[in-house]
Order: sequence, then structure tokens, then C-alpha cells
Amino acid sequence: MNNVIYLLLAILFEISATSLLKVADGFSRLLPTIASIILYIFSFYCLSNCLKTIPVGIAYAIWSALGIVLLTLIGIFAFEQTPDWAAILGLLFIIIGVIVLNLFSKMGVH
Repeated sequence: MNNVIYLLLAILFEISATSLLKVADGFSRLLPTIASIILYIFSFYCLSNCLKTIPVGIAYAIWSALGIVLLTLIGIFAFEQTPDWAAILGLLFIIIGVIVLNLFSKMGVH
């Protein structure tokens, strides 16, 4: 269970860091840039810890899918970026792919 918590923390740190990249404006703003780098370090630390028991393919699929969905929502609400129908369809395919991977793969989280 701790490894799932590490995975969720890795995702939260990564989406926070990526959101700060937008605010850092191409590394032209020092504080958001430094905060982003620190959050990426925390994210990779947590990801490396969850990989002790979660297969890398499963962990990365969950990390990627949740990261993409959550960052899309952040983009909508914080940066006024509206996804079109193709983006929404793509997000749905990603989510379905991760669900299929977790439900039907023998590599699942144990």
C-alpha cells in the first residue's frame, strides 16, 4: 500500500512541477523554475520508491494517464486552455488503456 501512496505522491509532485513550468515562462522566472526542479526531484524519488513492487510499465501508465488528465484539468481552470473533441477523445483512450492494463494484465499491481 505504501508503494501506491508513493505513486500518487509522484503524480502530484509531477503535475505541480509541470504546472509551474507554465508559470516559469521558459525559465525566465527564477522562483517557479527552482520550485519546478525541486518538485521534479521529489517526484522521481517517489516514483523510484514505488517501483520496488509496482511493475514499471504499470506505474508509468498510471503516472502518465493521471498526469495527463489532471494537467488538462489544470489547463482548463488555471490557464483557460480548452481541449477540443479530439483531445477529449484521446484522453478517454488513454484512460481506457490504463483501466484495461490494470484490470486484465497479469503485470498488475500486487
